[in-house]
Amino acid sequence: MNAISESPVKSPASHTDTRKILVWDIPTRVFHWLLVLSFGGAYLTAESESWRLLHVTLGYTMASLVGFRIMWGLIGTRYARFSTFVRGPKAVARYLGALLRGRPEHHTGHNPAGALAIVALLTLALAVSASGWATYNDIAGDWVQDIHEAAANVMLAIAGIHIAGVLLASWLHRENLVGAMFTGRKLGRPEDGIRSAWRSVAALLLAAVLAIWWTQWQSAPKSAHLADRPIASTKAGDPDRDGD
Repeated sequence: MNAISESPVKSPASHTDTRKILVWDIPTRVFHWLLVLSFGGAYLTAESESWRLLHVTLGYTMASLVGFRIMWGLIGTRYARFSTFVRGPKAVARYLGALLRGRPEHHTGHNPAGALAIVALLTLALAVSASGWATYNDIAGDWVQDIHEAAANVMLAIAGIHIAGVLLASWLHRENLVGAMFTGRKLGRPEDGIRSAWRSVAALLLAAVLAIWWTQWQSAPKSAHLADRPIASTKAGDPDRDGD
């Protein structure tokens, strides 16, 4: 697919013919909320022996979701593609400056600062997943576990900054950006909307995630053996980590 550059406008209300248009396809929305659930669930179960299988399964799910998002960022719909929202440092600095002045540019898709957060979160999710897999399989020693913990904590911090940015932009633009990630619709010009929600791809994504969960459940070792595997603590400064 050819990249279509997105031109920011000062406000969705600056055009007389703005209305709710479809911006986020269903695969993008399903990916977003599954990643939130996978990372949040994995982080909360990191310290529990009894929830280890769930922790590991959610880690595998997160890695698979990131793989899908990279693919969809190359061939997906207009606003899902990296080519339409990933910008350089100058664009990010310009947007952040306008945001601090209370007059940020409105973007139909991701704004430059949000795009930076997305790239960082995808990169960190891969680092968390890979280091978690290495820790779980006793590969390379405790330093991998340290990387796993650090990457998870940095990812949590960036996710918090991202949420704060979304809430601030929602207030300044008078637009519910959180709701848009549920409905897929934002204010914009009719000609800027995407044509299809791609339900079939979303169904395949959900089927793949369910297959991962079923496979993990069916191939899970007995609890006695599972408890022998190391599990990384994601809490900074924890002196009593498994596998030490």
